[in-house]
Amino acid sequence: MSTSTLRIGLVLPDVMGTYGDGGNALILRQRARMRGIEAEIVQITLDDEVPDSLDVYTLGGAEDYAQRLATRHLTRYPGLQRAAAAGRPVLAICAAIQVLGHWYETSAGERVDGISLFDLTTSPQATRSIGEVVTEPVMAGLTDPLTGFENHRGGSTLGSDAAPLAKVTHGVGNGVGDGTEGVVQGSVIGTYMHGPALARNPQLADLLLARAMGVEELAPLELPEVDRLRRERLAAGRRG
Repeated sequence: MSTSTLRIGLVLPDVMGTYGDGGNALILRQRARMRGIEAEIVQITLDDEVPDSLDVYTLGGAEDYAQRLATRHLTRYPGLQRAAAAGRPVLAICAAIQVLGHWYETSAGERVDGISLFDLTTSPQATRSIGEVVTEPVMAGLTDPLTGFENHRGGSTLGSDAAPLAKVTHGVGNGVGDGTEGVVQGSVIGTYMHGPALARNPQLADLLLARAMGVEELAPLELPEVDRLRRERLAAGRRG
């Protein structure tokens, strides 16, 4: 870690916080504190430069105009890009995947350049994908099914330098017909799962925490209420 306190970057919650994805930073902080690890959330707004010195970063979903603002800001202040290049873990949710790609196409048909942390491009699907999604991870280090709520019209096509996070068993996922969900490239992970994703998927939360701390794995937390939430959401997704 960069300091004795785990520093969790909540990137642009003022424009990339439409769907409650800021909860992912809260989950990381809480799961760290429950293990006796000091942790704090650093909010990075449009008024701030993006630091490259934090231990882990999270970005959330947004609509077209907010995506433009975020893309412009991350291009002007490339601290996130430097942090990713240094191997710091980054979690990008929904529209943030698109911003972190090479380009995304708006609902009006305009193509907007992204910041190219992901080798992917995004174009509108014919119909919007809304509902529960359940997947089986293909990313190393994850074994538990992943669950979330997708709400997006973008369809993301991965290039050769990017790999999927998971394979869809229920729901749509990346929306390009290949059964993939999410994206992994280097230390950066993207997913279309809201929920917040880390509340529903504690194994993914702990993987990010372990990477942020530079350790192989963390001692498990016994949280029956989280287990109940997972069982309920997985069942709901599979029924859907």
